[in-house]
Amino acid sequence: MSSIKLILRNNKIDKAGEAPLYLRVIKDRKTKFISLSLKLKPNEWDEDKQKVKKNHSNSTRLNAYISQKVADAKGEIADLERRNQSTTARKLKEAIKGKPLTNFFDYSDNLCEKRKDTLAYSTYKNYKTYLKKFEKFVGHRELMFEDITVTTLKDFASYCSSTLGNNNTTINFSLKIMKIMFKEAQKEDLIPLDLFPFNKFTVKKDKSTKRYLSAEQFQDFMDLEVSNKDKAQIIKDMFIFSVFAGGLRFGDMLELKWKNYDKKNGRITKIIRKTNRQHSVRIGQKAVEILEKYQQKDQKQEDIIFPFANIDKTYFTDKEHRNLITGRAIALSNMYLRKMGKRLELPFNLSFHISRHTFATRALNNGMRIEHVSKLMDHSDIGITQVYAKIISSELDNAVDKYIN
Repeated sequence: MSSIKLILRNNKIDKAGEAPLYLRVIKDRKTKFISLSLKLKPNEWDEDKQKVKKNHSNSTRLNAYISQKVADAKGEIADLERRNQSTTARKLKEAIKGKPLTNFFDYSDNLCEKRKDTLAYSTYKNYKTYLKKFEKFVGHRELMFEDITVTTLKDFASYCSSTLGNNNTTINFSLKIMKIMFKEAQKEDLIPLDLFPFNKFTVKKDKSTKRYLSAEQFQDFMDLEVSNKDKAQIIKDMFIFSVFAGGLRFGDMLELKWKNYDKKNGRITKIIRKTNRQHSVRIGQKAVEILEKYQQKDQKQEDIIFPFANIDKTYFTDKEHRNLITGRAIALSNMYLRKMGKRLELPFNLSFHISRHTFATRALNNGMRIEHVSKLMDHSDIGITQVYAKIISSELDNAVDKYIN
């Protein structure tokens, strides 16, 4: 059985001193509230008689309106219950409102497929993976946007931490993807703007540490001998090249072609994979010397500069194939770099992305203006680059503490 009652939400009184009136539907101990788009002052509502008091100027008209709404709701409930014994409180609310509720998983899956061609394949895969993780937590797909509450988010975060062993960065990324789905559904007017439980729940961000090679460590890395016939030499050259070429990312280095190199002006120009923006950077002499090592007499403009992975035509036309090739190349590159890092006795695991951090800290230490560093790294916001400025500032503070105090 289900029950229906009028409730004046006195906990939601606005600045005018008025509270919204709702229909409360209870089914199998599940409660749903349906707005009647009507507000009253607490002294204008008779809770016992379920009526607007006569001290309201339009009490007669409002009571007729409310009675009709209640009658309509009871009629809908009766019809549903006659047809389906398993009717839920959510379905009762849906029927009474006359507007279907939106399934979170169905909507999210459809949105991912719509955006598949415009998203980076790795981003698309992340969306699908993290949404699947949330679905596994819920245990079913019959979840409407309105069913996701602050409690749902807290329980999910706890599940990610205690059961899956996720750190706060991973948990926040999971919640970020859910936020995106909520925002997009709001843009399509499928859910109300005030339906956003993330405003009332946050997970503390982990303090991130950006690893980089100091001047001494980088010099040791450049001096390190590796087999010239091994891919270890190629990845070492790519790492050094990135440091002297504005911190180019691994994916862009992997697919760099001779047509991207303007020898006369010493520039690299290409569409950056992550941002899809054309990026042009003048490279240092060390980077030029590395390119000279890989030049061939019969090379073509379309040839790949660094032969570290099998970059074929399919790589540039099939996102899934490109993601597979890039993933394997990253794993292989980091394996070689970790071995080099151990030989150098670095206090952290060496990975290719550290070349990007090394460029930024070297540039700032050498006096380059932060806005220029930001431009060279193709950052969308200078605030991203300021993290490196804080690292340099911290280094200076440590130097003062060590040598002056």
